[in-house]
Amino acid sequence: MKTDFVPVIVGTDLNAYHMAASFHEAYGVKPHVLGKVQMGFTHYSTIIESVTLVENLDEAEIFVSALLDCAAQLDAGSAEGERTPLVLVGTNDHYVRLIIEHAEELSARFLFNCPNEELLNQLQVKEAFYPLAEKHGLNIPETHIHQVGEPVDLEISRFPAILKPSNGVEYYRNKFEGQEKVYRVNSMEEVREVIATIEASGYRDTLIIQDFIPGDDTYIWDSVLYLNSDGEAEFVNFGQVVLQEHEASAIGNYTAIISRFDREVMEQLKGFLEAIGYTGIANVDLKYDSRDGVFKVLEVNVRQGRSSYYATMQGQNLARHLVEDLVRGRRGGECTFVDQDVLFTVVPQYILKEYVTEPGVREDVVRFIREKKIGNPLHYGGDKSLLRKAWLAVRAARYRKKYASASWRDGL
Repeated sequence: MKTDFVPVIVGTDLNAYHMAASFHEAYGVKPHVLGKVQMGFTHYSTIIESVTLVENLDEAEIFVSALLDCAAQLDAGSAEGERTPLVLVGTNDHYVRLIIEHAEELSARFLFNCPNEELLNQLQVKEAFYPLAEKHGLNIPETHIHQVGEPVDLEISRFPAILKPSNGVEYYRNKFEGQEKVYRVNSMEEVREVIATIEASGYRDTLIIQDFIPGDDTYIWDSVLYLNSDGEAEFVNFGQVVLQEHEASAIGNYTAIISRFDREVMEQLKGFLEAIGYTGIANVDLKYDSRDGVFKVLEVNVRQGRSSYYATMQGQNLARHLVEDLVRGRRGGECTFVDQDVLFTVVPQYILKEYVTEPGVREDVVRFIREKKIGNPLHYGGDKSLLRKAWLAVRAARYRKKYASASWRDGL
């Protein structure tokens, strides 16, 4: 299908595949993909035009050069005035940061919708984010900030607590054995031990120590929004996490979400992002605190999440929002507060039936499955690759062992 744009996706993971499926579903177009490593999600796909692997793609100079080389190849044979617009999408925090930091160079050939660098830093660096969220009336957990390298002088009111890096991009530049995305600590002694380990790795930014909100995976909530290039929210949805990955290194990666609706919370998130001048796709992580009955915001991701495809399942195709805004100039109108039942999953149904134990959520999961309101975008019907189907079958078979041996279970 001939289109008036070409998508270019940076990343080869699950998130990249979901965006490729969104573009293909909406327009029948096959994106070009750039990444560092070959991954099964995108390797065998027939809905992707090409996958280019670039060593050290996460280094700024190589990143910009690789994207401009990609543009030059796509422009080959076209007169300057006839060049097809290239819609650029990043799929992880670091790639999005590189797009934003090099927006001037990249915007000469690519179209993308991201917040500016100042706002990126306010949202992505948690030390800056939590005061900003509080200033605008969002509820957050009790939060302490520790500067690595300084004496540990914290007054934590209760344990367990969560300890995590304020600057995730910098944190993962300093690899070390046993590195985790977040740490659950049960005493000041454990806090000091984890801080010492992180400090020894070379990380020199701040750490966040936060009240651990009790509850299993179903206490975690998610919201996806699109704010067009005029800063107007076009839709906001809301979902309850059914399951997340249970390996300690992958906590926060959701494997199943069921759609919900809470107009008050959705209005708050819309109002916050519009007030700070945000543009682009945003993915908000929250957790429901049963101790006071409040949804508390944990972070705002400056991109779509790996599970944000559930918005596409609800009729809010993320690729379509980008294209209609950036390529067609169609934006504005009343914001849609999405209220459509869907169950998103990237794990087999038997995993949902075995590991979703909260009665109310389990009943809804069973009902959505029975009513065929369930979707797994990894099995997108437009992708005809037999090799991919075989890879997915192996992946599904491995999930039982993966969950059974997980070190992080039921939020305990």
